Amino acid sequence: MLRFFSLSSGSCGNCYYLGSQDKGILIDAGASCRKLVKMFKENNIDASTVMGVLVTHSHLDHIKFLGSFCKKLHKPVYTTAVIDEVLAGHSFTSAVIGPYRNIIPDGEEADISGISVRFFEVPHDARQTVGYAITMDGHRFVIMTDVGRVTEEAMGYASRADTLVIESNYDMNMLMKGPYTPELKKRIAEGCGHLSNDECAAALKKIVHPGLKNIFLCHLSENNNTPELAYAASSSALQEAGVEKGTVHLRCLPRTYPSPVFNL
Repeated sequence: MLRFFSLSSGSCGNCYYLGSQDKGILIDAGASCRKLVKMFKENNIDASTVMGVLVTHSHLDHIKFLGSFCKKLHKPVYTTAVIDEVLAGHSFTSAVIGPYRNIIPDGEEADISGISVRFFEVPHDARQTVGYAITMDGHRFVIMTDVGRVTEEAMGYASRADTLVIESNYDMNMLMKGPYTPELKKRIAEGCGHLSNDECAAALKKIVHPGLKNIFLCHLSENNNTPELAYAASSSALQEAGVEKGTVHLRCLPRTYPSPVFNL
């Protein structure tokens, strides 16, 4: 059995855990190490079983606490060569990341203490942004957050997943009627920003398959979305795709506080 939780999921910070009894991995480090250790203690998760930290991209809400993760947890950091180069020169990570750097080669599978990891690129306005396909104890887990659109490659990985974490960032009506500047609205909505509820729902119609058991909607906007709207869009899409009620567990991850620990 695998366990999964998020510490937070949104522009305020992003950090996720996936693990079994004897090994686990973190995805991004946008929430505090103190918060993570507290969550571990409350749920009887041994921090020594964390085998590394995967980084999706270099925006601050995903790496703000990576330095403290390195200093306090002493865990290796895995990412692409491009993102690693950015982290090596970033003011939040350059001073501490050196001894912990590990590169996942393009197109290859990395073995992290028995956890298989591949990355795939997704459109977003960082120098490079990736999603991850993780296989652990026979479970196939895919995460893609901060996604301007779902590419064919991302679709391929997601279509083989048992558990999918996918962005459902904004409701188009809320975004267009909201207070953001035209430039910011364009940045969010035009292919290299974030994924809307409708775009997420449309992707799920193509992704859903008999082996998919869990879908977590992540990175919901505070100003341009609600959990109810995000859930409704994806739930309707699953119904339209013919998914029987109760066969796929659909959940929204909270923005600013830890989620429950989910058994996958």
